[in-house]
Order: sequence, then C-alpha cells, then structure tokens
Amino acid sequence: MVNPTMVKSTAYEVKLTARALLDALAPLMQDLSLDLPDTERYRRLLQSLRAIFPGDAAALLRLDGDTLVPLAIDGLASDTLGRRFRVGDHPRFAQLLASAEPTRFAADSDLPDPYDGLVQGVAGKLEVHDCLGCPLFIGGRPWGLLTLDALDPAQFDALDMPALQAFLSLAAATVSVVERIETLERTGAEERRRAEEAFRQASGQHRRDFIGSSDAYKRLLEEIEIVAASDLTVLVTGETGVGKELVANSIHALSARAGKPLISLNCAALPDTLVESELFGHVRGAFSGASSDRLGKFELAHGGTIFLDEVGELSLAVQAKLLRVMQNGQLQRLGSDKEHKVDVRVIAATNRDLAEEVRAGRFRADFYHRLSVYPVRVPPLRERGRDILLLAGFFLEENRSRLGLLSVRLSSDAQAALLQYRWPGNVRELEHLIGRSALKALAANRSRPRILTLTAADLNLSDAVSHAPDARGAAPLEGDMDERAGKDLRSAVAEFERTMVLDALARQQQNWAAAARELGLDPANLNRLAKRLGLK
Repeated sequence: MVNPTMVKSTAYEVKLTARALLDALAPLMQDLSLDLPDTERYRRLLQSLRAIFPGDAAALLRLDGDTLVPLAIDGLASDTLGRRFRVGDHPRFAQLLASAEPTRFAADSDLPDPYDGLVQGVAGKLEVHDCLGCPLFIGGRPWGLLTLDALDPAQFDALDMPALQAFLSLAAATVSVVERIETLERTGAEERRRAEEAFRQASGQHRRDFIGSSDAYKRLLEEIEIVAASDLTVLVTGETGVGKELVANSIHALSARAGKPLISLNCAALPDTLVESELFGHVRGAFSGASSDRLGKFELAHGGTIFLDEVGELSLAVQAKLLRVMQNGQLQRLGSDKEHKVDVRVIAATNRDLAEEVRAGRFRADFYHRLSVYPVRVPPLRERGRDILLLAGFFLEENRSRLGLLSVRLSSDAQAALLQYRWPGNVRELEHLIGRSALKALAANRSRPRILTLTAADLNLSDAVSHAPDARGAAPLEGDMDERAGKDLRSAVAEFERTMVLDALARQQQNWAAAARELGLDPANLNRLAKRLGLK
C-alpha cells in the first residue's frame, strides 16, 4: 500500500499571480454578504475551485456523525448527491479527515477511491488517478471535506500551495456563514432532533433522511415545517410507497413534542376485534386472553404523537370512539368505565380518497373533518423529476456497502430509463428495484468487478411497465378490458384483487401465509382483504 503524501510547495510549482488569485476569489468574498440559497453558495464555491485548480471533478461533503453527506458536486454523476459515504467504508475519506492539512494520494495507491466510475462525461469505467482532499474545520472541529479529482495522474503535480490555503480559508468562511444562518433560523431544533433520535433508537426505529431538490419536494418540506410548529391534527395523503410515515416522523421531530414518544399503529394490520384494545388498552378479563391490564397506544403516546397509518381501514365503530378521544382527550380502556385523560397529537395517513369514502358512507364525515385539519399531500415519485436519480444514488450506496463493492453506478441509459418510468410503487419500488438489480447484476458477473455498472437492461423496467398498475390501480390483464368496460371503478378493482389473491393461493397450494409473502402483504392485511372480497 502506498501511503498518501502531504501536498507541499516545490520549486516547480506554477505560482498564481496575486492579481489572478484575487480576481478568482473576489466573487466568493462578495457572496458572503449576499442572501443566497445554500445550494447556490456551494455551487459557486466548487466552480471557483475548479477554475483555480483545474480538474475533472470536485465535491463538498459535510461530516454527519460517521457519514459524509455530499452537499454539492461539479463534474460527478448527479446520483452522487443522493449517496451517503460511511467513513469506515472508505479509507481515503478516513485519512483525509485524520489530517489537518490537504492530502494528495499517489496515482498507484491501493486505497479504493469512492468516486471511481462516477466522473461525468467519461465513457467506460475509468478510475480516478489523481486525488486531492482538503479537510474543512469550523470552530476547531472537522466539518467536512473539499475534494478535487482528476483522471490524469499528473494533474496536481504543479500545485500552488499558498493559493490552495487561501481558497480553503475562504471555503471555511463560506461554510461558516451557512452554519450561522441555519443556527439562527432553527434555534432549538438541534436539541429536539437529538431527543427525537434518542427515542427513535430506544424504540428500534430506523432513521431515513429526506432526499431531493425538486419543486414538489421543496413544497412538501415547507408544509412540514409550517405544520410542525403547531399542534394541529395532520392528515398525510399520497399513493402507496411515497413515504407518508417519513413525513409523520419529520413533523413529530420538528415539533415541540419531539422529546416525547412517537407511537405508530398500522390500522390495517389488526382485525377489528383488536384495534380498540391496541388504541385504548384493556383491563384484565375484558376479553378472552386479557390476563392483565394493558395500556393502549394513546396512553403510551401521552405528551407526544400518535401516528395512525392506513386510517381509512378503520371500521365505523372504531372511528366513532376515536372521534371522542380526539374531541375531549378522554378514553376508556376496554372492559372499564373509568375515564383516562390523554394529551396526544394525531397524525394520520392514508392512500384512500377519504372524501369519496365519506360520500360512499364508508367513512364518518365528522371523523374525516377532525382528521383533515391540516392536509399534507406527499407527491408521487413521477412528479419529482430528477429526485429519482438522487434517491437512486442513496439506494446504490446502501447496496454498495451491503454487497461489499467499491462502487455501484448507473449507466446513462439506466438513468434515462429511471427518469422515463412512471413509478406506480413510488420510492419503495425504486428501493426494491435498485437492490434487486444490483444483486442480479453482481451474480451475472463471473469475475467480481471493482465497479459495478447497472444498465437499463439490468433494471429491466420494460417488464415492470407491462405489469405496472394502470390509473385505476390494477394491472391490465390480457383480454379483460372489454369485460371491465361498463363496470364501475370499485367493482373492477375488487374483481382484480380477487383474481390476484386466488391466483397467488393457487400457486402457493392454498397457503395463506405464503400467498401474503408473494403479494407483498402483511398476513393480517391479506386476511382483512379476503374477508372484504368474500373469500373467507
């Protein structure tokens, strides 16, 4: 292994004139006094870096715990912004952060480069050969990294060290300005996030960050910030797989209740006979099997937030009891006449059109209006444009670590295929697609590659399109369109669901648990669906 060498000034360096350096840095100094979005400020910083020190790619990464998060890139594949680099998985990053000075790695270094195969405009799988990294410090502590990379191994042989140090000082000032602005805008938010994270870890929940830059994504974040500052009841709506639970978690984390519990209940995962017990608790002897008193979700969430996922699945009877709790904060455990007072914020989520459910008599109008005090719509993935590539980058990095690879990247045709696909299953479908495609592509390679490139053929989205649900939520089956013509939407959907369940049961020899796994459903959800369809 070749150890990295410290960048030092030599007699052969090409020195920048003071005038040229000042001309290059002056716009950045002027930016410090301007009210600019963070992304624009960072973009200008990297543009100036590559103008002064030419290379093929540059990146600014912030250190978040043990992970480096890309904030801005120039010359790298767009999905890089969605990646999260665990420092322990990338020895070059670890060495850069361990040094107080800029570090340049030898062209023949054995240490893998995280950007191999990610440089834009380069055909094939060319690897980075000249790598320069500079740690940034804020308040004496490591804040992150500036990296500059080139495919030419001699690109940085003649480097003006004083000019680089001057640029790093200005970069640190730029980052410091952003940090101070964020601190002023979010007073107390860090303490709330720490408390929320501590509770999340204690309850065994897995944290996922929001990733995106589209207008639809930004509007969603604005809605979350607005309603989080209040104590209003929130109804989160959106298609399956868009991340409604993530929205609920974020609202709670940014609220004044962040230090208190966030309790979740999937309303479709339990039969009606157990929903009341889960929500309100029960006393000993309330029903067969109730051998002791038990607190319900509402009492467990006292002072905090309760998240009712798939709230559209609740029966009318349970809706009536929930309405009473939401109106006066009082509940009774099953089998008890004693009132219990609770202080709980309710966030509910559904992929159903509850207004239509109310008109059809399947949902209480008063309960609907109580839930939808502040509606938040989560946009489907197809409305988020190039966010698809950012999310793909996040999932690619997750799978790179899981599969033990140097890099997993997308070819240009794969990126185009992702952007053209309609994503009926939204973010969840994208996550599963990336994981499945990476595993299959790796298995198809006889020799384990250093850089795994996923092509459009690996993603096989043409097959997914042929089986994707249509606008009515059902995949078109050959020869059934004429038969469905003239039927109302609900009848057509129910017929399709019945066919899917029966076919899965036939393939699984009438094993309901196996059929549930094949259909991607919780067994309890399949049981409820089967009863509704008259199959049980």
